Amino acid sequence: MDFAFNSYSLILIYCGTVTLLVSYYISSRDKGAVRWFGLMMCANAIWSLGYGFELASDNLPQIKTFLNIEYIGISYLPLIWFLFCLKMCGKEKWYRRPLNLAAVLIIPTVTVLCVWTNDYHHFYYKSLSMDYSAKFPMVTIVPGAGYRIFLTYFYLLLATGSYFLLTKFRKADPVYKKQNYSILVAAFIPWLANFAYLLGFRPMGNLDITPFAFIITIFLIFIGIYRFQLFDILPVAREKVLELMQDAFVILDTKERIIDYNLAFNKYIRPSKKIIGREIKDLFPEQQQLLHYLSSKTPGKLELKVETTQGAFELEADIRYLSDDHLNKEISIIKFQDQTNLKQESLKIREQANELQKLNQLKDKIFSIIAHDLRAPLVNLSEVLKMISDDSITPDEFKQIAPTLSRDIIYTTDLLENMLHWSRSQLKGHGISPEYFNLRNLILNEISYHLPAASIKKIDIVHNVFPNVIVFADMLMMQIVVRNILNNAIKFSNIQGVIDISAVYHKSGFIYLYIKDNGTGIPSDIAAELFKGANNSTRGTMNEKGTGLGLMVCKEFMLKNHGDIVLATELGKGTTFNIMIPTAPENEKGL
Repeated sequence: MDFAFNSYSLILIYCGTVTLLVSYYISSRDKGAVRWFGLMMCANAIWSLGYGFELASDNLPQIKTFLNIEYIGISYLPLIWFLFCLKMCGKEKWYRRPLNLAAVLIIPTVTVLCVWTNDYHHFYYKSLSMDYSAKFPMVTIVPGAGYRIFLTYFYLLLATGSYFLLTKFRKADPVYKKQNYSILVAAFIPWLANFAYLLGFRPMGNLDITPFAFIITIFLIFIGIYRFQLFDILPVAREKVLELMQDAFVILDTKERIIDYNLAFNKYIRPSKKIIGREIKDLFPEQQQLLHYLSSKTPGKLELKVETTQGAFELEADIRYLSDDHLNKEISIIKFQDQTNLKQESLKIREQANELQKLNQLKDKIFSIIAHDLRAPLVNLSEVLKMISDDSITPDEFKQIAPTLSRDIIYTTDLLENMLHWSRSQLKGHGISPEYFNLRNLILNEISYHLPAASIKKIDIVHNVFPNVIVFADMLMMQIVVRNILNNAIKFSNIQGVIDISAVYHKSGFIYLYIKDNGTGIPSDIAAELFKGANNSTRGTMNEKGTGLGLMVCKEFMLKNHGDIVLATELGKGTTFNIMIPTAPENEKGL
């Protein structure tokens, strides 16, 4: 082959050789967007070397040979540029789909084949001829249909890639602007050069300045890589890292306007189409403490409560300030950390601690009852029986103390019953056995059980419960509840008092069982704690003892049966207990 090298061909050959070596170095050293950039340099190097040797050739067959080599780079350069832009913008999923990649590979591959076989069909070039009118021989090209198709494809990919870059970097943080300017300016240089060539602006005749323009583009992007660390702080990587963070970040300028934020920040503000450029006070108008920290340039942490369409959140805001000595500007960085779950867990732990404290107090009380109230009557009974055995007391003396012993035994029996029932209800896995039963029969049995105690005080127990009043509950539990309430009514009734028992049906699906006495009533402070087991036992009108456990057991039993128990009391006038008993299973109410 004969060559007549000129300045243009030497520039292209030199730049092409350097570009080829650098592309190999970059491709073997880095990955991701940098590797695509290395492939783009390689394609440009092939184009530049081929065109350089074409400009140094003086016959058409030799020019065709190098033209075929050029098109290996020319055909794939716009595609590699397009894929490079996709990678830069975080859209690499698109070309990972085989169908999409195959679609964009078809045209460059077919173009190379058309150029190589053009002598047989003249589809790409209608004709190629030598032009000797310039300082050195060049080829004159008459484009065909294939040339125009590839040209459309070429500009479409260049335009699409550039559009992606422009939209991606349009709202970028100022820290990335030097890099962005470098790559965007570089992207438009080949456009301008090729447009000038196609529009006929050719100061050097048929010389195509597009490969020279691409060399400048590669040079500018290369500067971006090693001068501005273009890919070391790649915005895509930075955004992916921030979007994976659960904590929200927002960056403010000196005027407290938002210049950047991550995806998690949207969770803590009301939906807004535009966030960049807005003042922070527009998004958090009610957070005066936050705004005060920002206006006074006070760093630190503070707690916030915000409500959005996604719910209510308890946040910890961490405010930091960064100063850029080169720009003489200060930016504010706020990290919002969601403390909602942590606060709820903390509240739950406190509630559990309080509950545990109450259980410990109750346990201490039960041990106190066992140690004193339960032991003392049994010791007294034991001593009396010992005295009878030793003939230390006469029958008449025994008759005098028998009523006291009887009351102690009844008290002890009731106490043991309540303790056993309460302990049984606390066992894990202990369930209830609800059934339909006649409430009137249960009331009559309990009245009969309490008649001896009522007769001592000459108390009249009146009941107004109609026959065939059917309820659905655990009958043993209801018996314990009614027994305790009736026992309390007798205990706090005066001599010749009246206890009224009635039952009415309520439309909510309950029988309201009222047990009313006209006794002493209950002070309001004691009534508030009556069902919690926290109150101290109060003696009755004839000095009857109590434990304070009975009503707590009643409350637990009613709740287990999907019922409830409440009271109304007036000091000196009496107390009314309302026992709400279901009439049907929970899932059948209202049917």
